Amino acid sequence: MSGPPISVKAVLIHERRVLLLLNERDEWDLPGGRPEAGEDHRAALVREVREETGLAVEVGALLDEHVFEVLPQRHVRIVAYACTVQGDGDVTLSDEHLEVRWVALADLGRSIAGRRLPAGYLGAIRQAIDQPFSPSDRVV
Repeated sequence: MSGPPISVKAVLIHERRVLLLLNERDEWDLPGGRPEAGEDHRAALVREVREETGLAVEVGALLDEHVFEVLPQRHVRIVAYACTVQGDGDVTLSDEHLEVRWVALADLGRSIAGRRLPAGYLGAIRQAIDQPFSPSDRVV
């Protein structure tokens, strides 16, 4: 496969808040990660979200794809999906991230605790707000 590696990301909106995780680069991240060899994007996203947050999710519509420069000269293709939380939204943070926050949608245009939210993630979140999850978006 040519091009940058893929990372699938979940836009989880629950009670008018979006779930963000603080990564080792000191910036906010969406839960998710790289699919394993032969793994479907949606299955990878369910697995990654559970590993990173302890949450069960239902994957909805594809929201956005963009290339993100994670570090200088290191790019990743981000594939973001709208997801819904199955349960109460209580997060159990893994050791992959430093902090977790459910951020009010109204606060997204600002710096969050003095840290940045990459523009591509903000764009995907805004798309999720504009195109709410529907069970009909599921792939069966």
